[in-house]
Amino acid sequence: MWAALANGGKTLAESDPEVSEAVDFVEFYRASAREFFELGGVTERGATSWAPGFSPVSGPETKWPAASAASPRVKAMETAAPVDRPANTAPKPGAEERIHAAGRGVVVVVPPWNFPIAIPGGGVAAALAAGNTVILKPASDTVLIAWELCQCFWRAGVSRRVLQFAPCPGSGAGARLVTHPDVDAVILTGGTDTALRMLNARPDLRLFAETGGKNATIITALSDRELAIKHLVHSAFSHSGQKCSATSLLLLEAEVYEDAAFKRMLCDAVKSLHVGSAWDLPTRVGPLIRPPGGDLEAALKTLEPGESWAVLPRQVGDNPHLWSPGVKWGVQPGSVTHLTEFFGPVLGVMRFERLHEAIALVNQTGYGLTSGLASLDDREQAEWLAGIRAGNLYINRPTTGAVVLRQPFGGMGKSVFGAGMKAGGPNYVAQFMQFTESDEPDSPDTSDSRDKSTGPLLPGFIEILRHLAPDAAPAPDVRRTLAAVRSYARNFRGEFSHAHDHFRLLGQDNFRRYLPVREVRVRVGAADTFFENAARLAAARIAGCRITASHALPFTSASVQLLHELTEEWAGGIEFIEESDAQLAAAVRTRQADRIRFAAEDRVPRVVRDAAAETGLFLADAPVVSEGRVELLWYLREQSISHDYHRYGNLGARGCDSRREPA
Repeated sequence: MWAALANGGKTLAESDPEVSEAVDFVEFYRASAREFFELGGVTERGATSWAPGFSPVSGPETKWPAASAASPRVKAMETAAPVDRPANTAPKPGAEERIHAAGRGVVVVVPPWNFPIAIPGGGVAAALAAGNTVILKPASDTVLIAWELCQCFWRAGVSRRVLQFAPCPGSGAGARLVTHPDVDAVILTGGTDTALRMLNARPDLRLFAETGGKNATIITALSDRELAIKHLVHSAFSHSGQKCSATSLLLLEAEVYEDAAFKRMLCDAVKSLHVGSAWDLPTRVGPLIRPPGGDLEAALKTLEPGESWAVLPRQVGDNPHLWSPGVKWGVQPGSVTHLTEFFGPVLGVMRFERLHEAIALVNQTGYGLTSGLASLDDREQAEWLAGIRAGNLYINRPTTGAVVLRQPFGGMGKSVFGAGMKAGGPNYVAQFMQFTESDEPDSPDTSDSRDKSTGPLLPGFIEILRHLAPDAAPAPDVRRTLAAVRSYARNFRGEFSHAHDHFRLLGQDNFRRYLPVREVRVRVGAADTFFENAARLAAARIAGCRITASHALPFTSASVQLLHELTEEWAGGIEFIEESDAQLAAAVRTRQADRIRFAAEDRVPRVVRDAAAETGLFLADAPVVSEGRVELLWYLREQSISHDYHRYGNLGARGCDSRREPA
């Protein structure tokens, strides 16, 4: 915490919960990795490839050579660091070890400066738990904090070969590090432009990035206005607005916008914030990490047409890092203030007439990290939840302060690159693992299409599979597909089809739910097996996606006709199109799909990968597996909803709920 104060300008009130979050990450990701290794039939790979006498914890220590940042030689650890499997994680009795899990190899963690404890700590812990060797490249502004964090891991027993520290500038050595061919994946928390630069430099880079956000809070006329102001001011100006989850856009319903008392209360609350040194305990708005420049400087010093200052920001004293908060009134749709992330103590205020207009204005930014609503009306809450596009949603509470598992964190749209599995959620470590599978299912298929676990989801699909002519598709592929559909349906019902509240806190709902990726393009190629094609279509259908089956022009019509036959009852839920690789690349550039599912990494054409790198579109190219807990992740997005349903401790109609009281 003292390093964060001295090196990052974070007040103790801001860094204290970061330490708690980092500890939670370490404990939770280890448990999450174990859950994936405990899947029926899963075995971990990689442990036998270590040199005799070497272990990832106690193995020989090696220091990162200062001159080799551009040419990492960590690949000869040469495999991922395996996670020790507890005695109770053996495959279930009777299950063959047909699904194999391993780390990806070398993972570079590139954290931000604004959360210098929790975010790098979480990235390192997740990558290690998944079985990888990790290089931590700290943010240039907070190197000391990252060094202290590495010391914590090393003192806990993690080998310096398994976790290496590589301080270097983002340009030059840093850019060469993250794009080096020996690096298997990068975990980035940073700007959208940074993520795109990485992908353009190396289109095949496996990038998992949480990027920027133009986060908004909507306050309607049916809100508790005083409570809304309290939550808003905390969300907008904690850590000087330098949180990726900070509210920087406020949308007020016309009645609230024109309420002089509301405006006065808001301005008084903002002006009352203590601005000062991070070393001063009463400080609530501390220093910026560096003097404002670019978009932030313009936002602090200039107004656009229609705007006025409700609260004028000022530099405090002669410290160029220290600025009091500003509030811009009358922000216009489509303006810079409306659409641009500033990452500083500036709040823009907009007016709206109807809630659906406000939702459209929020979605227009293209980002989708956090979003808030202040309303006591159930109908408004339901409309907002159905329409807003963001990864973390907050009702009648601040938009910052996500807690591990309670509110897993991650965005949508321009706020995420990669699969989008949420930090602090049960799926996060899975994206740093590789799952491969033997060809045969655990046991012969004995189900029928009336089996309650699958029949209601894909009855016609299963019936056709069970009665395929012997020469229509290889029998092992058919058996494997039937086993896959059973697993997909079982896991969809058990995990993916409903919302989870793991804590059931008194006065607060915390739901973790899954939404289908709206438009999924399944690329069917000549090298793909019947199982790979049928299983991907079945998984996308069960997940609720709108499917486009895209097949290359030189493709056997008999295979396509078989897929047509299998999916005939899906009607408008699937479309078959013929397109070349170049046409598919054009579709990627024009965002005609939200995700492309390939059957394997080596089957993605370079022209398609280049197009995806330009746009940031995620190509799901992991091997197709029949384990639904893994395969369905590629067709779904996660969303967290946190709702304070109490009002000053009054639970209202939900006073009889059986809940745990917060500690």
